[in-house]
Amino acid sequence: MANTLLTVQEIARKALLRLRNNLVLAQLVHREYTPEFGVKGDSITVRKPAVFTAAEFSTAISVQNVTESSVSVSLDKIADVSVEITSKQMKLNIADFGSQVLDGAMQAIAQKIDADGHALYKDIPYRFGTAGTTPDALEDIAGVRKVLQENKVPNSMRRLVIDPSAEAKLLVLDAVVGADKSGSTQALREANMGRLMGFDTYASQNVADHTRGAYGALTDVSATAAAGATSILLESTAGVSTAVLNKGDLFSTADGQVFTVTATSAAAVAGDVTVAVSPAVGTALTASAVTFVASHTANLAFHRNAFALVNVPLALPGGSDGYVTDFEGLSVRVVRDYDISAKKEVISFDVLYGWHTLYPELAARLLG
Repeated sequence: MANTLLTVQEIARKALLRLRNNLVLAQLVHREYTPEFGVKGDSITVRKPAVFTAAEFSTAISVQNVTESSVSVSLDKIADVSVEITSKQMKLNIADFGSQVLDGAMQAIAQKIDADGHALYKDIPYRFGTAGTTPDALEDIAGVRKVLQENKVPNSMRRLVIDPSAEAKLLVLDAVVGADKSGSTQALREANMGRLMGFDTYASQNVADHTRGAYGALTDVSATAAAGATSILLESTAGVSTAVLNKGDLFSTADGQVFTVTATSAAAVAGDVTVAVSPAVGTALTASAVTFVASHTANLAFHRNAFALVNVPLALPGGSDGYVTDFEGLSVRVVRDYDISAKKEVISFDVLYGWHTLYPELAARLLG
């Protein structure tokens, strides 16, 4: 009996299942999906969940409009794994092909998607912990929970994603050992440390490390800005002209306001530099003393609606054997082609997506 070749359709469906099962952060955030084909560089308008204000009732109700604001999310990422294959591999059954090709390919794509999502830590100014010190106690989780409580983050759908070092410290705690473990996919079950202090807690290899810009090491820095400003003038008596602040750098002012740098700054001139920040300045700053946070691991505590992942299917190229499949807001394209110049057969897996921070006030960094 002749061997039956695997179809691209079969491969695509199994690839998507494996991708879904390997994602961690991407499974824990707000997800947006459109079935319309897209290309890298497209933008998708994503509706932000509505926010309301509870008013004191007196003699009449105060009617609020259901106003759904929106943001534009750039589809600026394509995760791709392209593999040279042989006709012998295409004659394997789908289980064997899965173990030889699909498992590694989908794990690599899932790692890239999650790692790109963890880069959103740079948008988050709120934090707890000591930079350079790995969280190792329930007090650390309680501390970052307090930050969310103070920001009035809803109690439901809270997640905490930590790096392997923090996982190793926390896993041996009695409260973690006995925590109830559950998850919707195999990958989540393996990453899930249980529900701790109101957080569904997960470990990830893709938690980001932040390197502070050299300006953060300068001494006697002061901040000046008007109320409502989204940029701050920083001045240092050190007079170093080449130091910069990196996007994601953290600092606070003497009155307790906290900021994250939203774009890498220009080089300081005689110790002075203007830096873009978030959130906007609350109370006006007049030569207010500044404290910088050192380089750190950016573990993330967040509500589901803090971040969004947008995924859009890629169109099939003409003249190729390909298939696009989607399920639960995820889409994978698989294309099989022959490179006549190199006399090689190639199968390509790719995913088009973009990440965006929806509500930075719904998240906090747990410093490590």
